[in-house]
Amino acid sequence: MTSQPKEMDSSSREFVKQSTLYQEFLAEREEILKHKWLESERLGYDVGFERALLDWIRKHREGWRAARRQQLGHQAPRPAGAQTPEAVESEKK
Repeated sequence: MTSQPKEMDSSSREFVKQSTLYQEFLAEREEILKHKWLESERLGYDVGFERALLDWIRKHREGWRAARRQQLGHQAPRPAGAQTPEAVESEKK
């Protein structure tokens, strides 16, 4: 048996760890865990991850993502064919 699959697994894992998508997942997970802790403290019992996740998604996800995009200097993706705000402004002139 060769060691190639282990090498591929290792390099694949490293690629995933460095991916933007994985980094965003980790950042979002950290926010959910903070929310879980705060809600559990407020209510006096462990609310559990699933409840905290659903509550955070409903109440905070959209705002957190917008703030994160702004912080990282990214804009929200636009649908195909959508004009940039600059293009819309130049058409008005």
